[in-house]
Amino acid sequence: MRRFGSDGGEPGSADWRTVRLLLPYLWEYKWRAFIAISFLIGAKLAVVSIPIVLKHIVDNLNQPKAMLVVPLALLFGYGLLRLASTVFSDMRDIVFAKVTQRAIRRVGLAVFEHLHNLSLRFHLERQTGGVTRDIERGSRGISSLIHLTLFSVLPTLIEISLVAGILFAKFDWVYAAITLVVLVIYIALTISITEWRTQLRRQMNEMDSQANTKAIDSLLNYETVKYFGNEEFEAKRYDASLQNWEVAAVKNQTSLGMLNAAQAAIIAVGVTVMLTRASQGVVAGQLTVGDLVMINAFLIQMFIPLNFLGVMYREIKQSLTDIERLFKLLNVNREIADTADAQPLALRGGEVKFEQVYFGYDSNRGILQGVSFTIPAGHNVAVVGTSGAGKSTLSRLLYRFYDVGAGCISIDSQDIRQVTQPSLRAAIGIVPQDTVLFNDSIYYNIAYGRPTASREEVVEAARAAHILNFIESLPNGWETTVGERGLKLSGGEKQRVAIARTVLKNPTILILDEATSALDTQTEKNIQVELKEIAKNRTTLTIAHRLSTIVDADQILVMEHGHIVERGHHRELLAAQGVYAKLWALQQEEAAEINLI
Repeated sequence: MRRFGSDGGEPGSADWRTVRLLLPYLWEYKWRAFIAISFLIGAKLAVVSIPIVLKHIVDNLNQPKAMLVVPLALLFGYGLLRLASTVFSDMRDIVFAKVTQRAIRRVGLAVFEHLHNLSLRFHLERQTGGVTRDIERGSRGISSLIHLTLFSVLPTLIEISLVAGILFAKFDWVYAAITLVVLVIYIALTISITEWRTQLRRQMNEMDSQANTKAIDSLLNYETVKYFGNEEFEAKRYDASLQNWEVAAVKNQTSLGMLNAAQAAIIAVGVTVMLTRASQGVVAGQLTVGDLVMINAFLIQMFIPLNFLGVMYREIKQSLTDIERLFKLLNVNREIADTADAQPLALRGGEVKFEQVYFGYDSNRGILQGVSFTIPAGHNVAVVGTSGAGKSTLSRLLYRFYDVGAGCISIDSQDIRQVTQPSLRAAIGIVPQDTVLFNDSIYYNIAYGRPTASREEVVEAARAAHILNFIESLPNGWETTVGERGLKLSGGEKQRVAIARTVLKNPTILILDEATSALDTQTEKNIQVELKEIAKNRTTLTIAHRLSTIVDADQILVMEHGHIVERGHHRELLAAQGVYAKLWALQQEEAAEINLI
């Protein structure tokens, strides 16, 4: 994919860069484009022929003893030309429709795929409302740009060129000169004012995206808003963004009125001068009444679309601005990319090894400091520690959402930076602390673990996660919609869906990232049994908050401030009377207090 240029250039150069990036998507059906342009030229030739035929009709009917057959033939030709101009225009639209829709589809797909290929860092920092609005406006802008340039601007320019040529050939050069002078003044005025208005449009887009971001963010956090009774606060916050948008929109609309008035004045002067000179020619006997009618028809045909040329130019500039923001998403660099010689991961058991791993989310804040440990194939290694110790960072690095700052992470002696990301992630399954589900059916969410799985396999995965009876007891069964982010299900039900999804994926390496810390004690005990079952014979990294859940782990790592400060079995760590023993004693005291209550 070609990279979009920086923002430092002139607006015009940015527009041309946008067009150049769009052209490859249109070129796929170049023959359709050529045929559509042929129909376009045919339509315009028919259109400019109409005033010429109309002139001959008027001149023939103006004769004292006009023969009826001549006007009838001309009238038939007039009607045929009208029909031809419409048919050619419709054929142009039909032929080019696939080009436009395919371009929109391909650009939309390219942006969608690119967003999924960007790093977790980008998605943690992005503003969902603004991104979705940019994609929506950009896709609409592509359709508008293609439609306006091919179906409006290009036909208008062809027609103006043909009319100017006819006026120069049939009459004196003054008519063509007046036409061209009016066109130059009109276009120069339109471009200069529209360039100024484009800045206003950019401001409107920015304010619109900000307002949309705040609205979506607030709605996604609906429950939090209700918990704190901040509906009025959210409304004021949203309205503040809308006020900024309103100011920009008013300026945009006011400038539009000024431009329309100036354009109308230029056209009025041009038409008046042309008809005045033509009328003098008729009085002097140099022109016929048919000539006057033809010139008037030409002016109407030319200046009516020319009046919309300003609107078209503005719309094109607005579309280019919208497409520019869309292509800027494609220009966001992929922080994590496969090397040119990356090979698929070759699994030979699933041994995981961290060797002197250093990592920080930014240069000013180190998270992991020389972490080293090995999870032998089929073993379960648990990681414990206080919040912020770097436990969950281990799973993100293993998934290669980020690359290590120094050191190496390997699976079966293969550096994960040297293997393809799809093959790496296909080998790993995770049951996270906060299970996020799609707003779709329970079946869809479980089958998401392996979309190609049969229905029988999905049912077996649900049975293994002990959620099958619950699903079958629901009124809509498997087709029950779980709601936004799974909010219609309880915490335990969501966790069981996550377990079933992971069972269906059948990974060699399993990550349990504080998978039960948000659940009540009884639900946690029930789910722990299921987690132990699916962890059998799998290389497992268990990130735990409650120490009681990992007492039978093959090895326990204790982390503090990015370092592993202790490691060993449960009994060994208790006997050492170190950090782990203190954490264990503290949690036992808390459990005892809860039981007393």
